Amino acid sequence: MAKKLSRTKIVKKLDVVFSRYIRLKNADHLGYCTCVTCGKKGYFEKDGIQAGHFMSRKHYSTRWDENNVFPQCFGCNVMQQGKQFEFSIFLGEKTSNNLLQLSKQIVKFSNLDLEEKISYYNKLVNDLDLNYI
Repeated sequence: MAKKLSRTKIVKKLDVVFSRYIRLKNADHLGYCTCVTCGKKGYFEKDGIQAGHFMSRKHYSTRWDENNVFPQCFGCNVMQQGKQFEFSIFLGEKTSNNLLQLSKQIVKFSNLDLEEKISYYNKLVNDLDLNYI
């Protein structure tokens, strides 16, 4: 019998597949993404391209919201704390405000909810991954 994953490991697993999905979804036909805050290009699997969050990942209500997460280079996402002002310009005022309000809501995902999200994003990633083989 397979051992159940801890909640922490389930969240980590979802973060990994969601990040890959965001980078693949926003990549061009060769697999290159553009940082939404500085314009730097990089291959979705390397070159420091990450899934940057407009509203912090600490907010579970927006953590896996596709409107909140876009490719960012390591420099913008980590070294410059996400460049939230530039990110908000990229998103537009309406989306930025909507995400800000949504981030203030408390949500509770069950482990099953999270595992369903993992399955959903794994399927999307598998479909997109076929484009870059």
